[in-house]
Amino acid sequence: MTTTHTTQTHARKQQWAGGLMLFGAVMLMVAGVIDIFRGIMGIAKDDVFVAANGYVFRFDLTGWGWVTLILGAVAVVVSLGLFQGAMWARISGIVIAGLIIIANFLSLPYAPLWSTLMMAFSGVVIWALCVAQPQESTPPRTPTGV
Repeated sequence: MTTTHTTQTHARKQQWAGGLMLFGAVMLMVAGVIDIFRGIMGIAKDDVFVAANGYVFRFDLTGWGWVTLILGAVAVVVSLGLFQGAMWARISGIVIAGLIIIANFLSLPYAPLWSTLMMAFSGVVIWALCVAQPQESTPPRTPTGV
C-alpha cells in the first residue's frame, strides 16, 4: 500500500513538473513573440515609443529595436527547446528571461505599463523553469525490511 501511494505521489509530482515546464515554454514564447514585434516597431521608428527626457539610460531607438528583436528571437528558439524538455533550454530560458527583465527595466520610461507587465511575465517564466524538475524518471525507493 505504501508503494502504491508513493508511486501515485511521484506521478502527480511529475505531472505538475511537466505542466510547469509547458507553462514556462508557452510564456517564454509569448514574451519572445511580443519582443519581436516591439523590436520591429523600434527599428521602423514607429510613433509607439515616446522619448523620455532626463532619463539616465538613453538609447537610440533603432539600436534598442535590434536588441529587443534579437532577445525575442532567441526567446522563441529557446522556448521550442523547452517544448522538447531539453536541459540546455531550461538554463537558457532562465538567462533569456532575466535579460528580458533587464531590457524592460531599461525601457520603463518609454512604456511603463508594458515594461512592468513584461517584467512580471518573465519573472513567472523564471519561477516556472526553476521549480519544474521533470528529469526525475524513477520513483523514490522505499525500504522493504522495516
